Amino acid sequence: MKQIKPIAIVLPQFHPIPENNLWWGEGFTEWTNVVKGRPRFRGHYQPHLPKDLGYYDLRLPEIREAQAQLAKRYGIYGFCYYHYWFGGRRILEKPVDMMIASGRPDFPFMLCWANENWSRNWDGGFRDILIEQTYSREDFVAHARHLVNIFEDRRYIRVDGRPVFAIYKDGNIEDLDAGLDVFRYELKRHGIDVYLLRFERRVGTRTDFAKAFAVFDAGAEFQPLSRQLAMLDPSWKRIALFSRLKPLRLGSRLFSNRDVGVIYRYQDIVENDLNYNFQQGWPIYPGVSPGWDNSPRRVGRRALVIDGSTPELFKRWVVGKLRKTVWDGLPEKFLFINAWNEWAEGCHLEPCERWGTQFLQALQQGIEDACDNCNDTNC
Repeated sequence: MKQIKPIAIVLPQFHPIPENNLWWGEGFTEWTNVVKGRPRFRGHYQPHLPKDLGYYDLRLPEIREAQAQLAKRYGIYGFCYYHYWFGGRRILEKPVDMMIASGRPDFPFMLCWANENWSRNWDGGFRDILIEQTYSREDFVAHARHLVNIFEDRRYIRVDGRPVFAIYKDGNIEDLDAGLDVFRYELKRHGIDVYLLRFERRVGTRTDFAKAFAVFDAGAEFQPLSRQLAMLDPSWKRIALFSRLKPLRLGSRLFSNRDVGVIYRYQDIVENDLNYNFQQGWPIYPGVSPGWDNSPRRVGRRALVIDGSTPELFKRWVVGKLRKTVWDGLPEKFLFINAWNEWAEGCHLEPCERWGTQFLQALQQGIEDACDNCNDTNC
């Protein structure tokens, strides 16, 4: 077995683009959402504001270098950048393009195709599609050809020499098997054997296994899993919709009024994940998350808040997850962290004003503690 390799998911929406200027106003970046954060109930940690790196612009090479150096300092192996491809149209591509062109920073990376429609989710217009995601044989060929240069970069993360490419929502792809067959074939024509990864949300269902075995090499947990939320209380939707208290406590779950949405305790998410057992029928890389709170992005009750995240609880999750994972069948010890910089979703390892670098320290110490009690001398 090889040593644990934490991979942090990176959102590139920290620079202005023409599309966002048109849809959301001139100069819009993710920071526009972040600073809108407000406490919606007693003890609610909002807004999440950056500390060490400030309100950065990812077009600046010194910022990308600073991110990589900070990640290295705390033992993170590499970054997984969201990659936006809409039938040949690319969005938010500049940070990765600049990184490829310059060769800097010297830090491992991979891509995840964020294959969702872009809609007006942030202001409640879920049905108002801004860019539609479409699929065709011709587009899978074009997409593969575009990725060849990126996959050949010496820094690109690989498994047994194969570049790792993740897909965010494979369930959105019509005729998935045929599409990915075309994608693989075109890459092989260029001498590339891609390692396809599927982001998992409801690990353990028969449908997941059947689909995964057919077209993917492995899965990776995208935390927090929707399966966890459903298991904690199946009636949360009803309670959240009809509650008028501020807030209403129900057992270990918290539910607020219509201005907040639905709230879970971070501790419950951690315990549920570590206590849940499923038959792992295929390779699944483990995942953890330092928190979740998309209230700055979502209107009213559409917000999902996981309250009470602390570095200590995060470390407990890291230790427990690594010890629990069945590593047999996994060629690498990847640990996926959601996320490095999802600031408007309260989900970031980057230092904030409240916690500083404590979540990064917790990740590093958690990995060390997990390895102290394992039999793998390479851990």
